[in-house]
Amino acid sequence: MGKSLVILGSQWGDEGKGKIVDLLTPDYDYVVRYQGGSNAGHTVIVGDKKYALHLIPSGILREGKKNIISNGVVIALEELIAEMEKVKEVCGDFEGRLFISDRAHIVFPYHKILDGLSEKKKGKDKVGTTLKGIGPAYMAKYARTGIRIADLFDPPYFKARLESAMGEAREIAEKIYGESFDLSVERVYDETLKLFEKISDLVADTSLMLDTALRKGERVLFEGAQGTMLDIDMGTYPYVTSSNASALGLCNGTGVSPKLIGQAEVYGVSKAYVTRVGAGPFPTELNDGVGQKLRDEGHEYGTTTGRPRRCGWLDLVALRFAARVNGMDGLIITKLDVLDHFDEIKVAVAYEYNGEIIRDFPASLKILESCKPVYKTLKGWDKNTFRLKDKNQLPDEAWEFIKTVEEETGVPVVMLSTGPERSEYIWLK
Repeated sequence: MGKSLVILGSQWGDEGKGKIVDLLTPDYDYVVRYQGGSNAGHTVIVGDKKYALHLIPSGILREGKKNIISNGVVIALEELIAEMEKVKEVCGDFEGRLFISDRAHIVFPYHKILDGLSEKKKGKDKVGTTLKGIGPAYMAKYARTGIRIADLFDPPYFKARLESAMGEAREIAEKIYGESFDLSVERVYDETLKLFEKISDLVADTSLMLDTALRKGERVLFEGAQGTMLDIDMGTYPYVTSSNASALGLCNGTGVSPKLIGQAEVYGVSKAYVTRVGAGPFPTELNDGVGQKLRDEGHEYGTTTGRPRRCGWLDLVALRFAARVNGMDGLIITKLDVLDHFDEIKVAVAYEYNGEIIRDFPASLKILESCKPVYKTLKGWDKNTFRLKDKNQLPDEAWEFIKTVEEETGVPVVMLSTGPERSEYIWLK
């Protein structure tokens, strides 16, 4: 491995990145979350305990590692503090272990209100957000009405910005959505500063920290949230998240030079099939008994929302696209065992659109919605791969599945995650 590594989602999120980051953390000095907010859900299982992380990097469960919430993340302070309480029993004191960027933007209660009003107004065309206020927080950031962590060190300045931002939020609620909300500036101001007192000692110039670390040759593990197909620029827009969930978000999300991050390797995490939460096109979706079997076998319900995930066969057109966009050096496949007891397994190698075969993922939703997957059918293995730790025990048919993924994406499969616990995996390369 190189000095730094990027672990990110190759699909529509929920690929199992949290476990992989936790698993690889011992080899790194820093673990850095670079985008998204509490709309992410990274689950790590240690022994008989399960930790659902939403803002804190998954490396927090490993002793002696420095974890950074960088400037590209939008932070709901009350959710961050609640999450810290949940992992406190494992990590103890956060000083020297968790660092929060002074340039990160804050998610306020009025962002969550606007999120709900926006989805309500869209009706049947709603995006399917987590209603955590993430989109409105990023909107405020780019409209230059956002409030950053650094602003809280100057209460008069913070209050002035809050009054302006909340005034604008009320106007949006009333004039665009026809609704008002009962939320006072004083209350939000007081509650925010009380929350801030609990984490102010953890605030740092994380851009400078990372620049210094990388120049010294320290090893950094960058943790992406959501997945490439939800990237605001390259995903299935508008059914996407509000940040760059691909490797494209690394530099702007961390404040680190491309010359330094360019030294990192990129590993994409992909399930052996595909899931998605929320609305939007999904070419290989299975609305039948096979799709339900994938959902049941894979326990496919969202970490953050509890929503049942849509399920389908592995889409290698989308995975090939993700490999190109991210410049992937390796693929990590999770949940291979979900496919253990299918007589045959399908993978989409191309799409058929208006009588033509296309192998590249289209930008147009109109085209994508009309695409029919062109499947390659593989023989199932009908043997248990769950919790295997020896690659020599993998069935020949499973190796054929892996070989097909490698040939279609041009990326080697470097690891299999064979179970939920941190010790259940197989290195292939």
